Parts: sequence; C-alpha cells; structure tokens
Amino acid sequence: RRSARRADGAERQARLDPLISRACEAGRVCAMTSECREPLDLIRLSIDERIFVKCKGDRELRGKLHAYDQHLNMVLGDVEETVIRKEIDPDTDEEFIKTKKRSIEMLFVRGDIIILVSPPLRTT
Repeated sequence: RRSARRADGAERQARLDPLISRACEAGRVCAMTSECREPLDLIRLSIDERIFVKCKGDRELRGKLHAYDQHLNMVLGDVEETVIRKEIDPDTDEEFIKTKKRSIEMLFVRGDIIILVSPPLRTT
C-alpha cells in the first residue's frame, strides 16, 4: 500500500511539475523563487502582501498577511472585512443581499474557518 501511495504521489507530482513551471514562467506564482513544491509555499510568498481570504459564514477578508502556521491560522493587518447576508423581505418574499464592511487594524483568523486564500496577483 505504501509503495502504491508513493507511486500515486510521484505521478501526481509529475503532472503538477509542468503546471507549476508554466505558472512560474508566466509570473502568476513563485515570483520570488522557483521552489514552489508545497501548497503553503504560495502562502509563504505572500508574507507582507495583501491577500484575499474567503471564510465560512459568507465572510471575506482582505488584508496584509503578517504570519501563518501549518493549520492556516493567520495574522492579518489593515483588514477589510465584508459580511454578506441574504435576507427575505417579509412583505414581498423577495430575496436581497446586504453587505456590511468594517475595517480592523489587526486580526487573528483561525484556520478551520478558511475556505479559500488568494495570494496577490504577481506580474512580471
């Protein structure tokens, strides 16, 4: 079983290598280094950059990444939080979307609420 898993991992890496190389060449990822072998490498390259984080509960965060760990817990600075709520008008039964924004100087984000992390767009 272990050798089958190892073979699957090697096969997956062989499929990913060309994709990663093309993305690095295009300047979309790994702008600072060509060593982009683990998913968290993209996060590491985003330290001191503004990132987008989509969270559970229809929350979105945009802020400067100061720190993170292997659980994807993050410390963000100069954060703009957007909360999106769907409400139904009781009179017309019409659904509408409300957004509420607020600014937060420093925020600790627990990793288990994170759905998506988007590093900054890197252009050459």
